[in-house]
Amino acid sequence: MKLVSYKTEDREHLGVYINGHIYNLNSCDKLIPDNMNEFLWGGDELMEHAKRVNEEIRSGKTAAKEELFFELMAPVPHPTSCRDGYAFRQHVAAARRNRKVDMIAEFDQYPIFYFTNHNAIQGPGEIECMPDHFQKLDFELEVAVVLNKKGRNIRADEADSYIAGYMIMNDMSARTLQMEEMLLNLGPAKGKDFSTVIGPWLVTPDELEQYKTAPKEGHTGVTYNLTMKCHVNGVEISSGNMADMDWTFAEIIERCAYGCDVLPGDVIGSGTVGTGCFLELNGTGLLNNPNYQPQWLQPNDLVEMEITGLGMLGNIIKKSDDDFSILGLKK
Repeated sequence: MKLVSYKTEDREHLGVYINGHIYNLNSCDKLIPDNMNEFLWGGDELMEHAKRVNEEIRSGKTAAKEELFFELMAPVPHPTSCRDGYAFRQHVAAARRNRKVDMIAEFDQYPIFYFTNHNAIQGPGEIECMPDHFQKLDFELEVAVVLNKKGRNIRADEADSYIAGYMIMNDMSARTLQMEEMLLNLGPAKGKDFSTVIGPWLVTPDELEQYKTAPKEGHTGVTYNLTMKCHVNGVEISSGNMADMDWTFAEIIERCAYGCDVLPGDVIGSGTVGTGCFLELNGTGLLNNPNYQPQWLQPNDLVEMEITGLGMLGNIIKKSDDDFSILGLKK
């Protein structure tokens, strides 16, 4: 099942995407709330209601009305929180190699994450960025999950049951801002907090069953053989696979929930797949060829991320008319 959030006349709704069409779930079953947040708090019970409606529409048992005029939003437009992991060793190792420093030994000991701005979630369509963001503006190709159960001290071997579904994530990054502030050893802030893109829909785990594969040796949890690609202006830039995750979502959730509550509506990203951003690609290019020309996102660029089973997330990068610069405020 593919769940979507969308707007009609500035009202948000919850729908299901079937064969290129969107249908409102609440109109078919009044027990299903008409927004994603309330739906996720309903846990497995409401998920089963939605799956039943989805099957009835597919089979023709329910003559559901198709939405014709709508604006597609992020599937989870108002997360309770947004964390981003660091699960792909290939990406981390390449980035360290490109800076000519050793791989971090601790990477293989425990999964990590950072909190990003859950109020800066965006979906398909235009992404407006400030002038400072265009100082080495980057994409990051990732997978994300959203939870639909509350939990604390969750063990990895049960954590997959907390996942409502999977989405594509683009962890937008302003590298000049990011690198300057991280010199102070306090993690990403202004380099990340302006936009995190998810979409185009939330895919429930049952739809991905055919792609299920074993996690890497010594790890616990479900992973999937899903090809991940990113195109910029029609040119393939990145290619990887979700199965390359060293840390599983189950293991990341285990760490997230240690000593604190995770909540329905919490979004968790995988971290960047190998080759999944310009920062890594530029570093590798310069390492191999000193005449390599680095590339960064520019105004009006089209970014298209595609992951097997999860769809395609497309965004056009726009530049704000506001010329305000925080880089210009440095003492």
